[in-house]
Amino acid sequence: MGHTLKLFNSLGKKKENFFTNIDGEVSMYVCGPTVYDLLHIGNFRGPIFFNFLRNRLVDMGLKVNYVYNYTDIDDKIINRSKEEGVSTNYISEKYIKEFEVDYNSLKISKPTFTPKCTEYIDEIILFIEDLISKDFAYSRDGSVFFRIKNFKMYGKLSGKNIEDLLAGHRVKINDIKENPMDFVLWKPSLDADPGWNSPWGFGRPGWHIECSAMSHKLLGSKIDIHGGGADLLFPHHENEIAQSECRTSSTFANFWVHNNLINFDNQKMSKSLGNIIKGRDFINDFNSEILKYLILCVHYRSVLNFNNTFIHQVIGNLIKIYSSLKLADKIIKSSIDSQPSDQYDILFKKYKSQIESFLDNDLNTPGVFSVLFDVIREFNTIAVNKKITSSAKYFAEKLINLFDHYGKILGVFQEAKNSFVDDLNILMLKSKSIKLTDIENKIKERNIARSAKDYIKSDKIRDELLKSDIELKDNSDGQTTWSVKV
Repeated sequence: MGHTLKLFNSLGKKKENFFTNIDGEVSMYVCGPTVYDLLHIGNFRGPIFFNFLRNRLVDMGLKVNYVYNYTDIDDKIINRSKEEGVSTNYISEKYIKEFEVDYNSLKISKPTFTPKCTEYIDEIILFIEDLISKDFAYSRDGSVFFRIKNFKMYGKLSGKNIEDLLAGHRVKINDIKENPMDFVLWKPSLDADPGWNSPWGFGRPGWHIECSAMSHKLLGSKIDIHGGGADLLFPHHENEIAQSECRTSSTFANFWVHNNLINFDNQKMSKSLGNIIKGRDFINDFNSEILKYLILCVHYRSVLNFNNTFIHQVIGNLIKIYSSLKLADKIIKSSIDSQPSDQYDILFKKYKSQIESFLDNDLNTPGVFSVLFDVIREFNTIAVNKKITSSAKYFAEKLINLFDHYGKILGVFQEAKNSFVDDLNILMLKSKSIKLTDIENKIKERNIARSAKDYIKSDKIRDELLKSDIELKDNSDGQTTWSVKV
């Protein structure tokens, strides 16, 4: 492979050398959303991170089959359908379409498969029948439960102990389960609730069985990576392991990869606190590049705590990057010939080696960004406010190639180099509550003062703007441009 990717495995809680079941191929299943509403910003960390992981594996020369599912039947969907007086299918289809609008706005590649659990009911029923025949499940009054005591390895992912779990579990008087910890595989559908005919009566699948059945059908009994948010580790992923490994008598997934959660201002986002930010609202208020950078500049296993200050920092960092990309692009388009440089070849070999080391060490994106900023700083000393030289052009070419290559893997730095800096500056203005027309009027006023050779007034206007972090630049063509100081 030419790489030794070390990936943190939640199963065993340590970094391990990545390997695949089939040479040159990766099977990856990631738990997707329950579709009953627009998704909040926390739901986008998974799609953005696992897109990056998929891209990295492809860059390593591997073929990746990436499954990202939709849970399209669930209590939340049923409740929403009753509130709105429409079918569950209407609700789930509506919000799958809405999510796909949001996903497309991220400008990242689609997964290989996006299955819906209602399309796999036959597979789910067959899966449950297999578990019953092997004494790992039992039916009671139209429900089917997984018999937890028959799977001796239960708790191996979360490290939870059945006895401890039982001790903190209130036993319901009317519980029809053999063991309070047994979890549901199939439940009866009551009244007008949606359901399907099964050997146990009219009903619908439990949540955990859906993912196991879809993964088994699309990727086979043994997969390379199972991913999802850290909140799914227990009980969802623990239960997936139990039912999958009991059915096949083999390891379900070699690697369990979990992205951590997103907090706003040190608080978990929740309806009760009223601090839930929908992904769509964030993208509309800012843009998808800012959301992707915000998510990737923090290591995927760390809690991402963001607030308005952090958003401003991200915009500032992107202004620095895109300003350099814009300048590099301008230098490349100049008529001066590019002159290869051994010094720059050695330097870029070092940068690439550092980036590769960070990527191979559990996908350390903050480390990758730190190297990219080293490249930007070096470029700025060579090119900003300097005459274009043939060696500067060579550096600019190397810089653009580096950012294009790793930008494609990360899913960032793909915006239009010339116009995106302007978009970011406008966003910075908005965040500082400064109107664009006010700046334009000040520049006009200053130009009049300069024409009248009233340099005291023109300098005063420049200094006033600088106090608000607005920098002016008088260009050789006589035009004055502005940018937000970062």
